[in-house]
Amino acid sequence: MLNKVQIIGRLGRDVELRQAQGGTSIASFTVATDESYTARDGQRVEQTEWHRVSVFGKQAELCGKFIGRGSLVYVEGKLRTRKWTDQSGQERSSTEINADRVQFLDRKQEQPEAWATAPYVPPPPHPKSKPEDVMQDIPF
Repeated sequence: MLNKVQIIGRLGRDVELRQAQGGTSIASFTVATDESYTARDGQRVEQTEWHRVSVFGKQAELCGKFIGRGSLVYVEGKLRTRKWTDQSGQERSSTEINADRVQFLDRKQEQPEAWATAPYVPPPPHPKSKPEDVMQDIPF
């Protein structure tokens, strides 16, 4: 099984940065991706998709510091769906990207000087340390 998402788009709003109970930084933002094509009737169609993104740890802090509304980013991660019951008793759900990697793509002259030096911070290691332990989780 594979759960991997890669998108390139622009932030629709500024990054919301908060701290989890354990002190881990969490950044949330939305990214718009778009595509255009010509329909059968010859009309040009433009379609925009909005994606919710969550980033954790040091990368979250870097996102909160260096990107904002309109920034061009590459996001790589996994899809996660959360389900809950709202105050009126209705079932709700939300699908978002839990990012393992966020890369800032704005051209150098458009970004603060510090952006160019923001390092890639790899995601934390898998909780199971040995490859054979991880392989046991694969259902085939």
